[in-house]
Amino acid sequence: MANSKRQLFIKRRMRVRNKLRKVNAGRMRLSVHRSNKNISVQLIDDANSVTLASASSFEKGLGVVGQNNIEAATKVGAAIAERAKKAGVTEAYFDRGGFLFHGKVKALADAAREGGLKI
Repeated sequence: MANSKRQLFIKRRMRVRNKLRKVNAGRMRLSVHRSNKNISVQLIDDANSVTLASASSFEKGLGVVGQNNIEAATKVGAAIAERAKKAGVTEAYFDRGGFLFHGKVKALADAAREGGLKI
């Protein structure tokens, strides 16, 4: 029996997250979520189970409300890099979840790197 798209996505997400956890112990996790209409990212401290910073295309201050394109992803990536600096975080590992590292997800990661966040 074939797996559904959702089951395959969850399998891919857990495979990515577990591999990254083994390699990047002690670093913060930059977790991305992408829907059909928005994109969001969180900087998470897994040791203390605390979200240190977040950014999303829902925020009116970024000027991309309700958009999910490469431009919106770039603005969200720049915003998370700025907020990570304010939180005192310079390094994090990039948790793409079950999403492919292509297009919007890649644009977000590149913008965060350009903003000074080492991922």
